[in-house]
Amino acid sequence: MGGVSSSVVVDLGDTARRFHALGDETRLRIVSVLRRGEESVCNLAGLLETGQSRLSFHLKALKDAGLVRDRRQGRWIYYSLNPEGLEALERSLYWLKGIPPA
Repeated sequence: MGGVSSSVVVDLGDTARRFHALGDETRLRIVSVLRRGEESVCNLAGLLETGQSRLSFHLKALKDAGLVRDRRQGRWIYYSLNPEGLEALERSLYWLKGIPPA
């Protein structure tokens, strides 16, 4: 690709996993809610009006793609956006557009 800096390193497999994870409306809704901050699965299920089992499936896909992270507190699991995963996605978008990183 012309104009792409050779110093930009993009893992195409990771990039594909991230875009695949975001290729689902439910997962995009989860990311939208998590933009406001950390949430428990129980709260997410209520906010998104979906069952916890279905939600857990989608959260796992987002976590496996590196876009969300979780933490346990007692018997509860809380989810938040993973800034490093989002930054990697941003670098991939710049790479696709042929824009060198800032």
